[in-house]
Amino acid sequence: MLREGDRGLREHLVATTERMISERGTAGLTVRAIAREVGVADGVLYNYFADKEELLAEALRAHVRSVERGLGELPEPGGGTIAGNLRAHIEYGLAMHRAILPAFAGLLAQPKVLDRFAELGSPGEDWRDRLRDHLRAERELGRLRVDAQVDAAAAMIAGVCHETALTLLFRDTAPPMTAADIDDLITVVLGGILG
Repeated sequence: MLREGDRGLREHLVATTERMISERGTAGLTVRAIAREVGVADGVLYNYFADKEELLAEALRAHVRSVERGLGELPEPGGGTIAGNLRAHIEYGLAMHRAILPAFAGLLAQPKVLDRFAELGSPGEDWRDRLRDHLRAERELGRLRVDAQVDAAAAMIAGVCHETALTLLFRDTAPPMTAADIDDLITVVLGGILG
């Protein structure tokens, strides 16, 4: 069981690793580099985490939360227009994916970290889940067709955001989605779900 001082060091390890991920990404991030940054012996990390993957997963989750806090609030169901709400969700998703891509790019060959990251999430916590829940609520409010396939619409929007961000892995520069591209996506989505 962790003592109060231990809890503080554990949180400091996560916060420091999150900062390092934010500044440098995850490629080449080692236990030694983390320990040096915190000012502890390499083995100290294993007093608080089962392995490096657990520490990285917790730091990644903290990084994503930090990025999302900086993006502001998403619209509430029932407010504004459906198209305006979709635009806000799409712009949020694009910005979030662009911001977190460097952290995840270095982990493509480390599935254990990605699995641990996924395990740390709570249902409804991730942006994609909130988008899906938003669309479900809009359907319940009668603002979308009663048979609207909102899960498919959310998956399509999330896929576009993922693809747009992943393109940056293969090219140094990739054209961002323009306002017209977002308009086209909204038109296609609304064509399938709007009453």
